[in-house]
Amino acid sequence: MADIRTVLVLPDSRLRLVSEPVARIDAEIRALVADMFETMYAAPGVGLAAIQVCVQKRVVTIDVSRGEEKKKPIALINPELVWASDERVIHEEGCLSIPDYLGDVERAERVKVRYLDLEGAAQEIEAQELFARVVQHEIDHINGVLFIDHLSRLKRDRVIKKFAKVAKRAAVG
Repeated sequence: MADIRTVLVLPDSRLRLVSEPVARIDAEIRALVADMFETMYAAPGVGLAAIQVCVQKRVVTIDVSRGEEKKKPIALINPELVWASDERVIHEEGCLSIPDYLGDVERAERVKVRYLDLEGAAQEIEAQELFARVVQHEIDHINGVLFIDHLSRLKRDRVIKKFAKVAKRAAVG
């Protein structure tokens, strides 16, 4: 049975680590993916990178289904963007590691991503709309980049300062 894992929250420096490629898809990776889906759904969220649950591996889980729609979970192992459209869109983003904060981020409207599935087979898919946004957001995570890094320096600094204060109060309290 899958477990709900603790999600790292800003200003935890581990969120800035660049994740290592997965060399072999084994029972440990499959268990990680199951835990990540459990954690993501419980949060609730639409995407999660392994680094957010303290595992420095290039593993991402995504499910952009909404409400009563049938779930469409997808696990991407060692994902890499191979193409991004020139068309850019600005949309509000949030993050499980930066709770209760939303910011407008510009991203490619469509992307193509190459990855391994849970069977180790190479896959390539084109993503658009919310799915494209989530893919880009989660690949950023495994590269040590947070969505606030796409905001202005002033906004980013304010968010970091706010979360540092909260963490300091929690440590003292």
